[in-house]
Amino acid sequence: MEEKQVSDQTITSVSRESRVFKPSAEFKGQANLGSFETYRKLYAESVNAPDKFWAKQANAQLVWRKPFKQVLQWKPPFAKWFVGGKLNVSENCLDRHLGTARENKAAIIFEGEPGDVRTITYRQLYFHVCRFAHVLENMGVKPGDRIAIYMPMIPEAVIAMLACARVGAVHTVVFGGFSPEALKDRINDCKAKVVITADGGWRRGKIVELKANVDKALEGAPTVQSVLVVKRTAQDINMVEGRDTWWREAWQGAPNFHDAKAFDSEHPLFILYTSGSTGKPKGVLHTSAGYLLGAKLSSQYVFDLKDSDRYFCTADIGWITGHSYVVYGLLSNGSTVFLYEGAPNQPEPDRFWQMIDRHGITILYTAPTAIRAFMRWGDAYVLRHRLDSLRLLGSVGEPINPEAWMWYHKMIGKKKCPIVDTWWQTETGSIMITPIPGVTPTKPGSATLPFFGVAPKVVDNAGKEVPRNSGGKLAITKPWPSMLRTLWGDDERFKKAYFSEFPEHPDYYFTGDGARQDKDGYFWIVGRIDDVLNVSGHRIGTAEVESALVSHPFVAEAAAVGRPDELKGQSLVVFVTLKAGHEPTDELKEVLRSHVGKEIGSLAKPDQVRFAAGLPKTRSGKIMRRLLKELATSGEIKGDTTTLEDFSVIAALKSDDE
Repeated sequence: MEEKQVSDQTITSVSRESRVFKPSAEFKGQANLGSFETYRKLYAESVNAPDKFWAKQANAQLVWRKPFKQVLQWKPPFAKWFVGGKLNVSENCLDRHLGTARENKAAIIFEGEPGDVRTITYRQLYFHVCRFAHVLENMGVKPGDRIAIYMPMIPEAVIAMLACARVGAVHTVVFGGFSPEALKDRINDCKAKVVITADGGWRRGKIVELKANVDKALEGAPTVQSVLVVKRTAQDINMVEGRDTWWREAWQGAPNFHDAKAFDSEHPLFILYTSGSTGKPKGVLHTSAGYLLGAKLSSQYVFDLKDSDRYFCTADIGWITGHSYVVYGLLSNGSTVFLYEGAPNQPEPDRFWQMIDRHGITILYTAPTAIRAFMRWGDAYVLRHRLDSLRLLGSVGEPINPEAWMWYHKMIGKKKCPIVDTWWQTETGSIMITPIPGVTPTKPGSATLPFFGVAPKVVDNAGKEVPRNSGGKLAITKPWPSMLRTLWGDDERFKKAYFSEFPEHPDYYFTGDGARQDKDGYFWIVGRIDDVLNVSGHRIGTAEVESALVSHPFVAEAAAVGRPDELKGQSLVVFVTLKAGHEPTDELKEVLRSHVGKEIGSLAKPDQVRFAAGLPKTRSGKIMRRLLKELATSGEIKGDTTTLEDFSVIAALKSDDE
């Protein structure tokens, strides 16, 4: 949350799910963690003796060049983990597997939307990353320089990330669906020196014009000196002389070996921008050793990784899920990762199931939004395929509703695959609350219990723990290795956003989510408390949408709210007040929807635009989004309106609704 504020409404959770699924004897017999007793013992050690626990894990899991002297330096809200230690993140993902049985194993299996397939072994991936590290150094990239990556979901995106880590450059991956404007804002905020992109990417049979978007963004981004371009879609593009270079040309002739430098455990690894409830996106900063340890350890246990696994996470690498659970967590464990470039319904709604059978995928990690889309498309598409290679399913991005959980369990998992319903955030870096497969009994809709070292509490506004089965705010009460270190260039905003909610507990991280714990201690996440909407698994700040609308010359004021949507989680409804002299028309609604798409990206296009003569406000001028949300959801306003400045506004909105 941006400003410290009391939630407009108390958090309620109506879900009272009673079904429990115990791990099967078969899965339990081969599980990495072994038993629930082992989980309890390790978890107790991780929260009661964290220094001892994390020192042991860091030494066992990571390849160090220089050992650390101190596990944790904690001066709330600033943490330093594994102080004095040095390592290289790229070496931890690649070099460590050379000379072992894994070096000739597939690191990446890629399928493009048009159907092209590539397989890259660990040794080949090492060569590719080494060559690209030389390319970056030859362009004058130094440790600490920022590099923006704006690419389709192709192997070169992973290579670019690992090459940045190898030379100590800080990458910021910008989701390829974002507009030139959003890309420009992110480049300017971190002052990126280089942009890595492609001519285009494939999405639903069409070309996404990535390079053209970069050209447009760079008209207002003076810090960028060089652009590297992968040829993917092969349409004509504009190459600016002296600035733009084809990836292949830069890469040819570079050596296959690169001496990875050792960097401090707290050396910045990446910045990832996440929506804030003010218009400016927040640049979440993650550093090297603690982040990598969180991603590696959670991957190993939450996905019960085996050497024979073929793992498919459907998230784009432009999101944190792609960073932690496509790239760093999986490759550091020596796993085979499946990458898919395109849409799940191209050319037909069974593309995922086809690929799972074709490539023998064993683990599928996807979002509830996608699961609800599959349900809507119909069981017939699933029943065409065997899906008998799958052994584990995962869910990420938002709370999963029990109906979707049960469908996933029956239709995709054939009632034999455990489901790991994981709760975590961009800011947490790695999975925080999750079942351990083969170990934790699961309940449809619950993320279950905390992962090692994670100390969550459901608390009231004062930070005091609430009784079981009561709704409250979800806080994390102890630091953990993969936590964000700050917001890029803005320590003050970092403090305010995450560590100011409970003044009596300045060391409590506020997640911005509401939750409850049931009688068994299981956590049920009930969604965001602040004004960040979760649309199709993407977190969108209402303020970003509102400022995009107000940037249109006809718009005086706007308010964005979410209403529950069976498919997307939330659909986006905007209320717009026009400037004098402009008439509300259906045509203008479409113009405004497109305008938001252009400013932010198509993922933020409002589902509904409603015109309003005025917006409901408090006497201090704050828009009462709660009332608009009620109106958008039920057509009624039943909540407290005592602080409303002008009651006629509500009457007008309601009559407009009818």
